[in-house]
Amino acid sequence: MDAITAADVVLANGTLVKASSSQNANIFWAIRGAADSFGIVTNFYMQTRPAPDSVTYFAIPWSGMFASKATFTNSWLRLQEIARNASIIDNRISFGVYMDNYGTFSLSGAFFGTPSEFNSKILPEFRRNMPAPGTVTVQPYAWYDYLVLVSGKSSIKEPLTNYAEHENFFAKSLTVPESSGFSAAALDALYTYIKTAGSTQFYIITNLYGGPGSAINAKNTDFAAYSDRDSLWVLQNYGYGAESINFVQGINDAVIRAQPQTRFGAYLNYVDPSYDAATAHQLYYGDALYARLLALKRQVDPQSVFWNPQAVGA
Repeated sequence: MDAITAADVVLANGTLVKASSSQNANIFWAIRGAADSFGIVTNFYMQTRPAPDSVTYFAIPWSGMFASKATFTNSWLRLQEIARNASIIDNRISFGVYMDNYGTFSLSGAFFGTPSEFNSKILPEFRRNMPAPGTVTVQPYAWYDYLVLVSGKSSIKEPLTNYAEHENFFAKSLTVPESSGFSAAALDALYTYIKTAGSTQFYIITNLYGGPGSAINAKNTDFAAYSDRDSLWVLQNYGYGAESINFVQGINDAVIRAQPQTRFGAYLNYVDPSYDAATAHQLYYGDALYARLLALKRQVDPQSVFWNPQAVGA
């Protein structure tokens, strides 16, 4: 809801500049997508928006979704059909699908409208041509209470000292272009692969980025150095324990191999340490955007002061 309008940035030569659409616009463009390669942001300037009075939270669990390949694939194709249907989806809704090694398949999200509108217009579509769901939740929340709910905690207030939250995991991501979406073959392959998990601890969150009214996809890479604005879905694949690393690697492989006609990408905020620099640059940015970033990098940080194994110029 809120938006960055400017930032104070320390550059490689030690100077502090203010970057915005009218000042140091190239830096402002680059830090919104590749900030770690260009400077240290010491201050953000934000355009805030009024919080909504109420948010409708919804959760729709399905049991038995992994009972057969046909059930899994046809259900996913139905969800994808809904995600692209302007008579159902608009800019007031967001949702994602959660799957894990326990057979969980649950859709949840937020609707910036009333529960009665959701129940009358949208919920029937999630029931149509889908297996019967379990207990469906549709509940209004005040904005702060909704943020607490989705945080999974009792409070989103964090201490100023002694903060020590951490988690050990391996993660990969996959961005699915709006132009193609998932094919039936890719979903078949994903189902077949997931069924090999055994006791491996993993989960997959598939978030809707595109669809009618998507604010994410309303801009292009001229607006900011972020390449995934043409995505319909973004997958975050998580694994726990050393034995999960190869399995999580295989989630992406299963989809990509089954849908070779599609150029999949990766979401750069889910850092994947398994990629070498060239692969990371290709998946996170693509050739055209990376070339533009590299030219700017050579101009403002020719000695690669801001370096990491996947940084621009690495």
